[in-house]
Amino acid sequence: MPDQVLFGLEVALNGLMAGVMYSLVALGFVLIFKASGIFNYAQGVMALFAAMTLVGIQNGQVPFSHLINATFGTDIHYFGWQAPALLAILLTVVVMAVFAWLVNRLVFRHLVNQEPIILFMATIGLAYFLEGVADLMWGSEIKKLDVGLPQGINEWIDGATFEIFGYGFFIDNLDLVATVIAALLVGGLVVFSQYTKQGRALRAVADDHQAALSVGISLNFIWVLVWSIAGFVALVAGIMWGAKSGVQFSLSLIALKALPVLMLGGFTSIPGAIVGGLIIGVGEKLFEFLIGAPYLGGATENWFAYVLALAFLVVRPQGLFGEKIIERV
Repeated sequence: MPDQVLFGLEVALNGLMAGVMYSLVALGFVLIFKASGIFNYAQGVMALFAAMTLVGIQNGQVPFSHLINATFGTDIHYFGWQAPALLAILLTVVVMAVFAWLVNRLVFRHLVNQEPIILFMATIGLAYFLEGVADLMWGSEIKKLDVGLPQGINEWIDGATFEIFGYGFFIDNLDLVATVIAALLVGGLVVFSQYTKQGRALRAVADDHQAALSVGISLNFIWVLVWSIAGFVALVAGIMWGAKSGVQFSLSLIALKALPVLMLGGFTSIPGAIVGGLIIGVGEKLFEFLIGAPYLGGATENWFAYVLALAFLVVRPQGLFGEKIIERV
């Protein structure tokens, strides 16, 4: 098999792994949109906040240390201990659950039955507020996130593919582990949605709020639950992306990668988020390999997904798995 073809297969495989990560980010949007009809603009900032909180807890950093030092003239930045990665992750999960409860209690509980644009504007305000809180709590410098995930090229895959094809596939261990974890989480969310009592309640709320209320389903409980799950998804996404490129404020922009995924798969479909992510991941890598680098000077991964989503909207506006909305006039 020619090396060019094998390299294309390697590119496609890397695209699949990137696509799983895109699907993971998109799932946070889908879960909240299904349960409450809210397009959560703050999902990317939630990933940033979760990752910064994890690093802060792991390093024993004093929250709001810059503000405390400026107010009281002290010079305290760290507690003097470091938390194990697993404990730091568990504590961050608790923080994100408390955040979900506060968001529902202080914001969206007071916006029930408001127009979708009002709810969307509320998430924009939430995003900027959360970004400011993250800056005050943990500082704005780039932080290294290390939870023990393996780094470097996977030598087994490199050796095995070289034995079979005479060409070694360079697959990063971190990408491989991130893909496995993301795939397990996506699968777990699908099982939760389809086969658990809480998952069925979530789907009932997504279909009809009033009908769900009439059979005794608590909207407050469902919204806290779904925001908690979205917070956990944001934490996992923040860990994976943060371990790869460092925890920095540009991490919040990963949410922008979810938009074309949602346009392709549909805003209300969990399978759509998965399929859309895989299409975007493989498509942008292969387009860069076949057309972008040879003919367009490269860097097509920055815009390919949006062009593909825009073209797709013309043909099927509701997405591959989205529901077609028909309004009676």
